[in-house]
Amino acid sequence: MDYHFSKTLSLSFDQAISRVVEGLKEEGFGILTEIDVKDTLKKKIGVDFRKYKILGACNPQYAYQALQAEDKIGIMLPCNVIVQEVEEGAVEVSAVDPIASMKAVENPELADIAGQVREKLKAVIDRL
Repeated sequence: MDYHFSKTLSLSFDQAISRVVEGLKEEGFGILTEIDVKDTLKKKIGVDFRKYKILGACNPQYAYQALQAEDKIGIMLPCNVIVQEVEEGAVEVSAVDPIASMKAVENPELADIAGQVREKLKAVIDRL
């Protein structure tokens, strides 16, 4: 089972970020965290890396349901979406598959919630 959905776009990195954020918003997600991996690796260990951002996306309704079903599920939240430059003029966007990540937790309530979140994240990627 794949643990992500991905799509490659012919856009600039910044355009891809904007489209992803807007697509997530349309599905009820907000961005809780944004990690600039390129910048962090340069600052922390002095290496050059491609443009790569991790967006921590959260849909509050589903997060609340998941937290009610499993009090420690917060260790697996938010849903990460990555945007990375794969070559000049090409950017890959990938979102975690919540069904794959929730498999480790044996709670049938979470499986249902993960399925609903999966459909929303997949819709975002498909529409890019």
